[in-house]
Amino acid sequence: MKIGMVSLGCAKNQVDAEIMLGQIKNRNHEIVVDPDEAEVIVVNTCAFIESAREEAINAILEMASKKTTGSLKYLIVTGCLAQRHAEDIKKYIPEVDGIIGVGGFDKICDCIDELENKEKFIYNKPTQQLDYLNSTRVLTTPAGVAYLKIAEGCDNRCAYCAIPSIRGPFRSRPLEDLLREAESLVEMGIKEIILVAQDSTRYGLDLYGKPKLSELLVELDKIEKLKLVRVMYLYPDEITAELIDVMKKCEKVAKYVDLPLQHISDKILKAMNRRGSSTDIRTIIREFREAIPEVVIRTSLIVGFPGETRKEFDELCDFVKEMEFDRVGVFAYSKEEGTKAASMPNQVGKKEKTARVNKLMEIQRDISYKNNLKRVGKTYDAIVEGVADDGIFYYGRTYAEAPEIDGYVYFTSPEPLEFGEVEKVKILVADNYDLTGEVV
Repeated sequence: MKIGMVSLGCAKNQVDAEIMLGQIKNRNHEIVVDPDEAEVIVVNTCAFIESAREEAINAILEMASKKTTGSLKYLIVTGCLAQRHAEDIKKYIPEVDGIIGVGGFDKICDCIDELENKEKFIYNKPTQQLDYLNSTRVLTTPAGVAYLKIAEGCDNRCAYCAIPSIRGPFRSRPLEDLLREAESLVEMGIKEIILVAQDSTRYGLDLYGKPKLSELLVELDKIEKLKLVRVMYLYPDEITAELIDVMKKCEKVAKYVDLPLQHISDKILKAMNRRGSSTDIRTIIREFREAIPEVVIRTSLIVGFPGETRKEFDELCDFVKEMEFDRVGVFAYSKEEGTKAASMPNQVGKKEKTARVNKLMEIQRDISYKNNLKRVGKTYDAIVEGVADDGIFYYGRTYAEAPEIDGYVYFTSPEPLEFGEVEKVKILVADNYDLTGEVV
């Protein structure tokens, strides 16, 4: 059958979608890009916050319309929304024929077979198994780039987060499985591997009794044809001197640190059930910058958490000004059913949360421009990802830009370039978030 895929949410979701596409391909179905051509459409969903659920529902309804305007016979919903709200999907969106939660990604072809037999299919049983992650994937990332999911689930129990109740406890993949998959990706032409998990710093703790991220990075650094290893989601309280030293010394490990700090007020951090203090956070940032002068630091912050007054918000603004982060993502607190924060008093109004997001992003915009100006005149290795809409510039990323969440480097070249290859690019112009240069 002709099968299309719509994948929403984070990079970890994208890996799950790629695994399902691999199983679909192995069963000799045809993968199509145009949803109007698809006989089966799979919508792989996120349900992390309210806006993600709204996006997922809108995508499901849009794809459901293809039953009348396209070739669609069967609509399948997978992922976090399917895990968390299977009965609601079944009740309120009858156009959906199959529902598969996060424990059933290896059931996608079984689901298609059942639907061909005119049977509805629902599978949202919880599971601790990670064997499905060893399956063949169909990569959907830009040429030369691939994600490597090193663990699933989360044990952190942050007061605002529903992920543990959706994805289950933290489970690491064996080190040998990860190295085997990384080698396979590199043989496919991958130049940059990006490690993802809910909390990458805890990798290995459940399997080996102690964190093994440092060891994993050292082993990946030995892969000959690999150019770059990037690590996402490093929780500050688990960062050790050993990890900082490994990130400094390993040539292929990107000098890029993604710290999901969420806040700086000790009062709010405690209410969020975040481990560590404002002092710990400042210490970690200082240690990274002292050890790795060229380090790029990204963080994500939540504003409008219950009990966040103007005082705590101002403290957060002052912290962002003080730290001058290279990258900042700002999110309005989302009240999630079943979380501790949902029942907390002193909830902040939607209008005020939006104003705080805008204020913090305005502060960061100026900082980002200032940091980008420092890069003008310097030359970087950049992976070529595509051609801009104007047809003149190529675009890509250096070690300082992660896919999807950071800006791009745009550049010209006197010769045609191959997507997925790495080129030397000299930066000539800085913007708030993007840079422009030329191949040298």
